[in-house]
Order: sequence, then structure tokens, then C-alpha cells
Amino acid sequence: MVTRLGIFRASMLGAGLLLPAAGLGAYSAIAQAPAAAPAAAPRIGTVKIISGSTITLTTDAGQQVEVNVAEGARILQLAPGSKDLKSAQTITLGDIAPGDRILISGKAGDDAASFTASRVILMKAQDIAQQHAKEQADWQKRGTGGLVSAVDEATGTLTVAVGAKKIEVHTSSATQFRRYAGASVKFEDAQPSTLAQVRAGDQLRVLGTKSDDGLSLQAEVVVSGSFLHLAGTIASLDAANGTFTLKDLATKRTMTVKLTSDSDVRKLPPQAAARFAARARGGAAAAPTAAGGAHSNAGNARPAAPANAAAPQSGEEQGRSAGMDLSQMLSRLPTETIADLKTGDAVMIVASQATPGSPDVTAVTLLSGVEPILAAPGASTMSLSPWNVGGDAPDASGGGTPQ
Repeated sequence: MVTRLGIFRASMLGAGLLLPAAGLGAYSAIAQAPAAAPAAAPRIGTVKIISGSTITLTTDAGQQVEVNVAEGARILQLAPGSKDLKSAQTITLGDIAPGDRILISGKAGDDAASFTASRVILMKAQDIAQQHAKEQADWQKRGTGGLVSAVDEATGTLTVAVGAKKIEVHTSSATQFRRYAGASVKFEDAQPSTLAQVRAGDQLRVLGTKSDDGLSLQAEVVVSGSFLHLAGTIASLDAANGTFTLKDLATKRTMTVKLTSDSDVRKLPPQAAARFAARARGGAAAAPTAAGGAHSNAGNARPAAPANAAAPQSGEEQGRSAGMDLSQMLSRLPTETIADLKTGDAVMIVASQATPGSPDVTAVTLLSGVEPILAAPGASTMSLSPWNVGGDAPDASGGGTPQ
């Protein structure tokens, strides 16, 4: 379902970090098909303007290209999810509109900003949106995420910790694996992967069929990544360059954190922070009123626990559960920018790292307003996730807005 060179991969990630793309298998097959003219590298992007036989294309790399559609060029429309051109329909230039996604093959012009197309392959924006919504719904219904606690390559089984619960994820030769690139926080930059690349401690999202008891799952798609979890106070801030430094509470290392337009920066309201701090200390059961109020302020109210609720969790379990709730509610929290941060602010961060061991990282998700949480004894068991744990697709919460 997903490949690195997936057709129209960026657009299919929709408007929201990091959803599996619709029809991403198609581009590899199409790119291998012979072009009708001596081929330059195919260009892929979004139609900005169309005038006569000229299309102004904004590529996925952000470059604007003037495309001259040659007389007699093949113009085809493909449905999202197609794996080859067998189902493509022949159309005309008049069927292409601004906002549509196209893949062009042909000859490069005299400069990088011009191109003569001998073939244009179209996916309509509304078709992509419909397929995206369908796949998003599937991930919400059948998606699961958590931390990998064990990998058994011999049986193809992954053990995934979802809060205090352990789920066995069974993979097969049909399971598709993807893995996030080193410094990238974009799902479309995830690389084809294998079971052998998944390690204990990785963040993992999996799509598949769950057992009746919810304790095992047959995986269709596995998306993994190795992310750093940092927490501490901002020591210095360079808003102009979008960076700050902090001393990580767990490792005592000073890290330089880069915020990009894809970083998801949120602020936790004070009452919600107090509630999660109580949970981390194992004291949530002692303050039901405060807990309810905090959830209301965070936009995620829930009813009081029933009289026959399960026995209280241990401090470690409470902390992990609180971390789960934090990840689940991220998308409901107010957004911030680096301009809203200041020296001395306490933050929790999920970060990607281009070079293992480097002190320079890129923030996938940053949560401020967490001073009470970091002061709680159980805070060491809490962490954010680059993805919502509640069933959204991989990019739904981390890495900002899927492209």
C-alpha cells in the first residue's frame, strides 16, 4: 500500500503529521513504464495554473515548473490505489484543473523550470481526498500503536506495549513494512523496510485484524521509527533560527532541538498538567474532581470511573497510562510556535535524529506547560508518541500536518 516513490505521495497524506497514502504503489510501476519520448526524470506535483497547453506545476520539492504539453501527448487519468496503467482512462487537457495531482514524463527544457511533457498522468484532487478519507477511517478502526518491547524474527512476532497492555503483532510475507527516515518527520519520507529493522524501543503503528480479545493482531502494514524522548527546561532559545537547547532530565545531555514547519508544537493547560502529574504519582484516583476538570479544559472529558473499576495501577503503570492519554489528546490541545516559547519553559519532546548519538535533533512533537508533570516522581515512565495512540494513522499527530 505504501512505497517510497508512491504516486502523488505527498497529496495523499492529506491535511493533518504523518496517514498512509492512497495508491502509493502506483508510482513505482508507472515510473518503470517506457515514456513516449526520451525521458528526463519524471516530475510529480500539484497543478497551480493551466492555460491552453501550458501547465504551471508546483513539484513536491517546492519548485515551480512550466510544463508545455506536446501535441499528441498521452493524457491519462488514474484512480488512487491503481498499481499500473491498465485501468487508466484517456482524457484531455480540459479535464485537468488547479489542485489536481499530475505525474509528467518527457523532456527537460533548457532550464530546470521548464519541461515538455509527452505523457501526463492525472489523479483528481477529489478522488485523492475520498481515498484518503477511506484509508484514514480504516486506520482509525483497525490501527494500533505503541512501543515495541520485543522482536521475534524466527516467528515474525512483535510484542507491542500499548500502555500497560501487551499486544502480539504477527507478521507474514504479505506484511508491508515502512520505516521513518533519520531526520525526517514526514510520513512520505518513510522508507521500505523489513522486520529485521524493527528494534525494541521503537515506536510502531500497525494496521491489521485484531483478535476477539484484542491481545493479538495480524499485521497488514507496519510503520516503525526510532525516536528520542526528551524532557527538560529550555536553557537557551534562538527563535530566528528555530532552535533551542535543553538538558535532558534522563540522560543529563544538553541537546540542540530544531523546530520546523512540520514540528507539532502544543501547550498543555495548567489544570490538565496537574491531573497528569497526579496520575504520574499514582494519585489520580484520589482527585476525581480535578481529573474531570482537567479533561474538560483539555477538550477530552470522560465520565467518572464506575464502582466496579479495576484495581488502581502501580505508579509505573499510572505514569505510562498518563503518557498514553497525553499522546491521545495532543491533537485537541492549543498549538504554539517557537515565538510562544521562552527560556525556562519545561517541555516534553519526541525528536528524530539524523545521526545516532548526535546532540542535534529535530522535534516531531513538542508539548509545553508540563512543569508539574516533570516534577512528579513517576514522570520518568511517561512519554509522548509521534503518533496518536488511539487509532489514527501514523502521521495523525506527530510531525505536524501531513503534506
